[in-house]
Amino acid sequence: MPGSFIRAAAEDARPLFDVYTFATPNSVKVPIALEELGLSYTLHGVNVRKGEQKTPEFLALNPNGKVPVLLDRTVENGPFVLTESAAILVYLAEKTGQLLPAGGDARARVFEQLFFHASGLSPAFGQSGFFQRFAAEPQPIAIERFSSEAKRTLGVLDGVLANRPFVAGEVFTIADIAHFGWLWRRAFAGVSFEDAPNVARWYGTIEARPAVQRGIARVEALVPQD
Repeated sequence: MPGSFIRAAAEDARPLFDVYTFATPNSVKVPIALEELGLSYTLHGVNVRKGEQKTPEFLALNPNGKVPVLLDRTVENGPFVLTESAAILVYLAEKTGQLLPAGGDARARVFEQLFFHASGLSPAFGQSGFFQRFAAEPQPIAIERFSSEAKRTLGVLDGVLANRPFVAGEVFTIADIAHFGWLWRRAFAGVSFEDAPNVARWYGTIEARPAVQRGIARVEALVPQD
């Protein structure tokens, strides 16, 4: 039961989770969620700039070669290893009974936003940034395609937030955490809040949350200072 898990977590001084991560848009979601839920965890830096996500040791955890990865040490015969940031957010929310409505329309709205993020906003932002910054040769068609799509999906989110304080409704949920990750790194995709005032208002609210600030600080501490 979620309540018994929370009580057990409070009584256990050992970190309950291991998180393999870096200061990336998808990675930051997991420490933020753990901070919001008040759960103890240990971060393990995986420097994607140096290709550490492609080492045999990391691929043994995630054959897809991407961060983040969560190890749950509270399960019997564990640890339980889980990848994909949205799946991790749902897992933690269901395990604790927090940040995700139990059922009905409110729960459906959270999943609606999670799928919109996974299928729309996140890939558009990622591809926009890649073709602007990392392509071996300039690809004008790809840059135009994905830059436009990043701005379009941001506009969709702005429309959603014109009618509600949080992305899935009246309360803060894991859907807000999911969207926050890429909007935290919006400069990579070449987008701004100039034409998205509702997103800007929402972002300021999320960014001001103490748990969000703690999660960001912990992942940023993993980045080597050149």
